[in-house]
Amino acid sequence: MIRTATRQDVAAIFQLIEELASFERAPEQVVNTPQQLEIDLFDERICSAIVATDDSNEVIGFALYYISYSTWKGRCLYLEDFYVKEVVRKQGFGQALFDEVVRIAKQMGVKRMDWQVLDWNHTALNFYRRNHATLDPEWINGRLFFE
Repeated sequence: MIRTATRQDVAAIFQLIEELASFERAPEQVVNTPQQLEIDLFDERICSAIVATDDSNEVIGFALYYISYSTWKGRCLYLEDFYVKEVVRKQGFGQALFDEVVRIAKQMGVKRMDWQVLDWNHTALNFYRRNHATLDPEWINGRLFFE
């Protein structure tokens, strides 16, 4: 089942965020907290999340997204994180989450949906290709960090 995340899901989502960071070989880079995630999702509403649950209603995947802006296109949706527990992959949960984010993006009337994928994550790259995504090697990501 795919549904909108609730406050009760924050701990499970945060655990998945930590699993994702470990999968991406950067667990030490997670400085966010479950408390801040809850504030950002439900009080300040700077981002939104959906979750995938199994038959026992356990959260086994999530997608977190927010509205971004392109001066060329206008409103866009940025898919910040998209993750499914390894033990339940290849069962359709990831596709269902992705399809729901695409549906949300279209419903919101955005002009583009963006995300990042690591160049070594061939499973994800193939997933996005199967979904007819454009994977653009031309753009280089820029980033500043603030303490």
